[in-house]
Amino acid sequence: MGIHMTVFRWGNYLDMKIMMKTLEGGQDGSCGNFNGDPVDDTTEAIFNSVGARVESSAMLFSSRAEISFTTEEPEMLRTQCPARTMVDAELKCRQNLPQSATVLHVNACVFDVCFGMNEHALRSVATYASAADQAAASSG
Repeated sequence: MGIHMTVFRWGNYLDMKIMMKTLEGGQDGSCGNFNGDPVDDTTEAIFNSVGARVESSAMLFSSRAEISFTTEEPEMLRTQCPARTMVDAELKCRQNLPQSATVLHVNACVFDVCFGMNEHALRSVATYASAADQAAASSG
């Protein structure tokens, strides 16, 4: 398929870069639609296009990644996500996730809505990750 993936592991999250040729008929997924226009790759646009999770039949990978919610993420939501945004995010996530979704799935979705491609949040996550890395290094 000619897919190249680079993964950057941090203390409490991953950054991923996927490089591939455009599939015949195009593609769409959790990171956007690969048309070169970042305007339609917002969290809201992706939810409207494919929902909160990519359907199993449309997945490029053989299995779903496990969803986790670090101890830093609730603190970021509490201190950095505006209350109205968080309420709207939870409503939108509950509408788009299957009824079987757990609290963990909803929380991860809310976090993505609050901080997806938000430069301030990306800096904050890097700060939290650095602190987590330092804590792990000093305790290990």
